[in-house]
Amino acid sequence: MKLSKRTVDAIVATDKEVFYWDDEISGFALRVTPTGRKTYTIQYRVKGRVRRLKIGLHGTLTPDEARQQARRLLGEVAHGEDPCEETTRERRALTVSLVCDRFLTEHAEIRCKPSTSTEYRRLIEREVKPRFGTRRITDITRPDMTKLIFDMRGRPFQGNRLLALLSKMFNLCELWGLRPDGSNPCRLVPKYKENTRERFMSPEEIGTVGEVLNQVEADGTETKAACDAIRLLILTGCRLGEIQTLKWEYVKPPYFMLPDSKTGAKRVPFSEEVQAVLDNIEKVQGNPYVIVGRLEGQFLADIRHPWGRIREKAGIGYVRVHDLRHTYASNAIANGVPLAVVGKLLGHTQYQTTMRYAHLADGHLHEAAAHVAKGIGAALGTTNKQSSSTPPEPKSSEPPTTGNVISFPDRPKSPQIQNSSSL
Repeated sequence: MKLSKRTVDAIVATDKEVFYWDDEISGFALRVTPTGRKTYTIQYRVKGRVRRLKIGLHGTLTPDEARQQARRLLGEVAHGEDPCEETTRERRALTVSLVCDRFLTEHAEIRCKPSTSTEYRRLIEREVKPRFGTRRITDITRPDMTKLIFDMRGRPFQGNRLLALLSKMFNLCELWGLRPDGSNPCRLVPKYKENTRERFMSPEEIGTVGEVLNQVEADGTETKAACDAIRLLILTGCRLGEIQTLKWEYVKPPYFMLPDSKTGAKRVPFSEEVQAVLDNIEKVQGNPYVIVGRLEGQFLADIRHPWGRIREKAGIGYVRVHDLRHTYASNAIANGVPLAVVGKLLGHTQYQTTMRYAHLADGHLHEAAAHVAKGIGAALGTTNKQSSSTPPEPKSSEPPTTGNVISFPDRPKSPQIQNSSSL
């Protein structure tokens, strides 16, 4: 029969459940229960399984409205989709808060470094859960992500980190079967432009820092451990975490043999000046770390605050702890070290990362260009005759003084150290 309002109203319930199939659309039916409840439904087959999906109750929907929805749903089936599966997925969808917890447990804590995992947890607890925590993971859309990142326009670096975190989480949701493939709402959401923050200390500033380090260590306003950590950061170019977690067992002169770092296991070469700093550090029994903290058996967790007070006393302006690493790189380039070697000294795995320092090597490029052009010009006969007749200036045996070449003022020698640096 054709399901119409007149025919549906005329149907009387029996002692059994009965399906009345529509003549116009195959798979569209009216289900009538013994209690007289009349429900529009569709029936179809997917991968050998017969599936039924409720459309709505008679009275709430007219036969024509139910037929229209049945036509749409059966059209999705014809295109290989399963409306029942979509409905089941939505009904069982977890909240964003629960998915965030799973992301931290099954991904961040296993596949990321502890510092990264901690930062992920901070961003989730501060930015994600308060806004989306009670919503279903399947309900999150691209406009939601766009609005979230837009609201962080005053913190572009944090916004980009959060966007990357959420993009990874939604990719895992597809892997876990919590969202359809290709439904990542972070896709096409634009990142903020990040202006590289570069700050290199000049030789004069380095010398001032060395004097302040000696002063605050001598008068006890800063701990010796904090001062030694800052000296090692300047002299090695290591990351803060690499110096904080440095253990004596990793010290294999002339290298630090780090079993783990941001880029994995690596070998950091160090100089006599670094060895002098190490020789002046007393080993603490029961504590494996070079930079000892206040808690027994732990490393010094807070170096940023002591450094903030030291840089303020030195009057060098805003210089981050990470800028000490930039200072090391700039001095290496000023001393003629090739970019590729600088990258290895810093532990970069990608050459593009080291290219941020490329502009510092322009002086050497100009010198090379002038040397090549001078030889070619002589062959072409275009060399300035006046300049060619002028005898060249004698070359100095002293190293060049241009660039951020590390040079420290003398520091009173410790009775345990010979030839100690100013740091």
